[in-house]
Amino acid sequence: MHFNNGLKMVSRWTSDKLNIVAIVSRSEITGPAGLPLREAITKKNLPDVPFFLVLNQFDDNLRHTALQAGVADVFKIPLSTDRIERKIDFIIANYDRIRITKAIFTPVIKNTGHWKRAFDILAASLALLILAPVFVVTYILIKVESKGPAFYYSLRAGTGYRVFKFYKFRSMYVDAEKRLKDLKHLNQYHIQKITDITDSPLPDSGLCAGCQASGKCSYPMFADHIQWCEKALQSSQKNNSSSRFFKLKNDPRITRIGNFIRNTSIDELPQLWNVLKGDMSIVGNRPLPLYEAEKLTTDKYILRFSAPAGITGLWQVQKRGKGEMSEDERLLLDNEYAANHSFINDLKLIMKTIPALLQKENV
Repeated sequence: MHFNNGLKMVSRWTSDKLNIVAIVSRSEITGPAGLPLREAITKKNLPDVPFFLVLNQFDDNLRHTALQAGVADVFKIPLSTDRIERKIDFIIANYDRIRITKAIFTPVIKNTGHWKRAFDILAASLALLILAPVFVVTYILIKVESKGPAFYYSLRAGTGYRVFKFYKFRSMYVDAEKRLKDLKHLNQYHIQKITDITDSPLPDSGLCAGCQASGKCSYPMFADHIQWCEKALQSSQKNNSSSRFFKLKNDPRITRIGNFIRNTSIDELPQLWNVLKGDMSIVGNRPLPLYEAEKLTTDKYILRFSAPAGITGLWQVQKRGKGEMSEDERLLLDNEYAANHSFINDLKLIMKTIPALLQKENV
């Protein structure tokens, strides 16, 4: 049987009591039909059957993570039908013996705690009420200065790799990527060659190479009726240059109001709604785009996902705006927070957040 998504499958499985003996899901590991679907099946106490993932791309770390999370096996496109059929049949026939010997490791997700959750609800509610005029004024200024939506959301991986919609105010022009080819002389890292994303048009399907096989975008960003591919946006800045990152001292792609709301962190205020919904906490590790979360599945970094996702956290307070901060250092600070977070420490970080917001450098 074929289902368009995991929710439909689980619904039919439950209502019709289907005799499912195995599941083959075509999804990225952190996608809705990946590990989150495997976890949902377990929570609903449905029969434990072999769960297979079909991916566009993966490495040994991703395979290891999937197997530890209870996935029976992982296959990469293009597929060898005969070999996979033989392997799936073998695992189905011997699954009782396989699952007894297979050690399933699940990172311990620390409970948010009643005090922390109560504080989050109270703080987010009061902040939304008090800052309502700021929301209205910011919305109007964004709409007046440039065409396009005032809000947008993208998918983020938070606590336990749970995926949710992450909201922000828009701070850049909608056609920001098209402006790159005219800005290479302003690059702080002296990039010698920058290839504009528009010079390499997408295929007729409108999908990048990584998403063509699945037939849909796996890393979408949304704003009203506009959709971008977040992975393509980042890759165009990183992979098409001799530098790891394309950074402009005073980026003209950022609107004037966008520059202001970034430096004052007003662009982050819509995340108060995420806090109220329970997707995030006021203090925690920043939730990551899916393409970044997929890379952080080793023992060195996976600890960060055991802590609550948050608006502000340890690295924002200690290192925000400092040019010497490396990506590795930021991730180690995330691990430090995950290992030691408590309600009292969160209150201390909140007190340190306000001066950290008034940074000197545009980032």
